[in-house]
Amino acid sequence: MTTETPITLDRLDRAIVALFTEEPRIGVLEASRRLRVARGTVQARLDRMERTGVITGWGPDISPEAIGYLVTAFVTIQITQHTGRQAFTERIAAIPEVLECWTITGSGDLWCRIVAHNNADLQRVIDRMVSEDWVVRSSTLIGLSEAIPYRTGPLINEGAGGG
Repeated sequence: MTTETPITLDRLDRAIVALFTEEPRIGVLEASRRLRVARGTVQARLDRMERTGVITGWGPDISPEAIGYLVTAFVTIQITQHTGRQAFTERIAAIPEVLECWTITGSGDLWCRIVAHNNADLQRVIDRMVSEDWVVRSSTLIGLSEAIPYRTGPLINEGAGGG
């Protein structure tokens, strides 16, 4: 869920998010004990943050490397303008190795993060992505190592949204 108006997080909201970020399996009861607030308060805050799109999921974060996808790459794709982004993204969404895809400004139209087992497999994935007639050009960068993993904690710690 995307909101036009940023959600205001107060100190307790930020503490709840920080605690569940650090210990995702903690449970509401233990969180309420550590934060010294009622269990119902923690649950209500979590429910509100889910409903408003602040918290977007509770599922496990999977490591592609742990399941054999040892190569991460970033592909920029330029498509013909008359084709439409929607049709293309529907096609590449069917490729399991495409982890995410963004529309972008600049020299391309789409930026995708993909994974592969090895370089030969990477070539297979890229070939599948660019096999459509409406792909004008693609450019691929291979990630060597993750310098900063995906994170939102610093945003919360800085008091995102005021409060």
